[in-house]
Amino acid sequence: MRKDTLKTSELESVRLDKWLWACRFYKTRVVAQEMINGGKVHVNGQRSKPSRKVEVGATITLWQGFDEKEILVEGLSEKRLSAPLAQALYVETEQSLQRREQRAEQRRLKADADHSAGRPDKKQRRQLLRFKNQDD
Repeated sequence: MRKDTLKTSELESVRLDKWLWACRFYKTRVVAQEMINGGKVHVNGQRSKPSRKVEVGATITLWQGFDEKEILVEGLSEKRLSAPLAQALYVETEQSLQRREQRAEQRRLKADADHSAGRPDKKQRRQLLRFKNQDD
């Protein structure tokens, strides 16, 4: 029986870059390899290589944009699956979800605070002109 025809439950281990690609964390295997080589992906708390074998029960920590995710592997696949099937292969830890929500809230608050530092809008410009011309 060929290896690519095995069902997900029959696999014992899969390459890390293939698993990340199959679970739709990264769009291509090349991007997954770059993230792994760049130190953005850790398996069981250790930096790893793209060829590292992932097994069920492993803990993977990875960065996606601004977010750090901690994931427990629950299934294996060498083929890229549809999103609902891919999400069944892993579960994100509760602590990871809470940290991501806190960071998202911090980013929202910071974006709101930075908005006022830009150029004044039309209403603010008029208020500034009225303030400057009070003495005239």
